[in-house]
Amino acid sequence: MTTRSVQRPIPALAVSEGAGVTVHRTIGTPALKNLDPFLMLDHFSSDDPTDYIAGFPDHPHRGFVTVTYMLDGHMLHQDSMGNRGDLRAGGAQWMKAASGVIHSEMPQQSNGLMRGFQLWVNLPAAEKMSEPGYQEFSPEAIPEVAGNGMQVRLLAGEYGGQTGPIADPHTRVQYLDVRLAAGIGFDHALDPAATAFVYVFEGSASVAGTVLPRHSLAVLGAGDAVELTADAEGARFILVAGRPLGEPIVQYGPFVMSSRQEIEQAMRDYRDGRLVQSKASVMRS
Repeated sequence: MTTRSVQRPIPALAVSEGAGVTVHRTIGTPALKNLDPFLMLDHFSSDDPTDYIAGFPDHPHRGFVTVTYMLDGHMLHQDSMGNRGDLRAGGAQWMKAASGVIHSEMPQQSNGLMRGFQLWVNLPAAEKMSEPGYQEFSPEAIPEVAGNGMQVRLLAGEYGGQTGPIADPHTRVQYLDVRLAAGIGFDHALDPAATAFVYVFEGSASVAGTVLPRHSLAVLGAGDAVELTADAEGARFILVAGRPLGEPIVQYGPFVMSSRQEIEQAMRDYRDGRLVQSKASVMRS
């Protein structure tokens, strides 16, 4: 077994999104433009309603998948195809924008903590103009493995004899939410061909001797396993891995295609009201 080390530490960058919501971005910044197959990672976290109440009004996507995971609070999802769902704390949403979706994500609270993640995962060129899809998972649908100072919530992949509900056939994404008590270690096998990262959002943890403070991402190097140890205050982090597509990535805002010509077509389609071309298939659990 070869344990992965930290190839690059990436501190989060505060970015304003939607109607003025501040997010902590690591993938999709000047320091890390993308991490094939991952295009963006945003962590939103605030207990000040003036910082999040305006939410994320209608906006378009084409060419990739969004994975939204709520930690605290809840948001209402609505889209141009008639899908509607209240994403609650502990729940997750997988939206394959593909050929085109216009949607909104609006907080359903006027006080308290709102916290979660949105991850963008690229689609292969052959799938970018396919039909969109939508999957919504309740908190109860996401398995947990707990014991010995550790709690693991499994959104995608396998751990401790459990399987997460989210499946991406193109990148075989693994997505774990891990909470560790002070000094507790965690190890997990990884596909040697997969790109992998860790993002710490509570406390701090060490990976192969490198300390990762709160709001930092570690791009992991080569290997078939990862090992982390929580520091004195404990730690909570997400561990994400997926097979790279190895294809050109051309991005303009919410459109991610394989060529400049396809981006220009997406912009024309949006301008002319042709972005949404087919209704998404929907799955809820």
